[in-house]
Amino acid sequence: MVYKSGKERAMNIILSIIGVLLVIGFYVLYVSLIKKKNKVKEASSGVDVQLKKRYDLIPNLLQMAEKFMVHEKSLMTEIVRLRSEAMKKDFNTSPEETIKVTEELDARLRDFWLSVENYPDLKSNQTMLQAMQSFNEVEEHIAAARRFYNAAVNDLKNTAEIFPGNIVAKVVGVKADMPFFEAEAAAKERIDIKRYMK
Repeated sequence: MVYKSGKERAMNIILSIIGVLLVIGFYVLYVSLIKKKNKVKEASSGVDVQLKKRYDLIPNLLQMAEKFMVHEKSLMTEIVRLRSEAMKKDFNTSPEETIKVTEELDARLRDFWLSVENYPDLKSNQTMLQAMQSFNEVEEHIAAARRFYNAAVNDLKNTAEIFPGNIVAKVVGVKADMPFFEAEAAAKERIDIKRYMK
């Protein structure tokens, strides 16, 4: 039997404690990363649900507006095309493409709402007013879902990119490459009101 000195035993205990602490720390970071990754999936599903509500409202809005907005056919056709394209996208599998097409749809819908201003009969139509109110509520829900998604993505990115989380993320293969929802270039530009005046 090999006799270990008190110094060697103390060193072995210290190394064992350090090893256990490292394993516990790794596990805690791993659990945190997985929870945050799942929170991003949950948030992106929430955005998807709200976008689908919007897509369901668009045909009704356009159908009501069509009677009044004879001169806006190309805009309404473009909205229908973008809606169809957006509905084919899945946020969880292609977030960049989904964000791109929804931003294009957002821009065309802004143009649509500005054009509605030129049609007083349409603006005062009770059915259209109710549809506009429903649409505005859905837009608020979309904005809230986007904020929740961006917060979840930011939280995951922070954990996966800051030491020691970045090491754990690499070891377990967690990627923080989800894009943020940002205001697209068209939303940041100054509005030329003359473009919408008839």
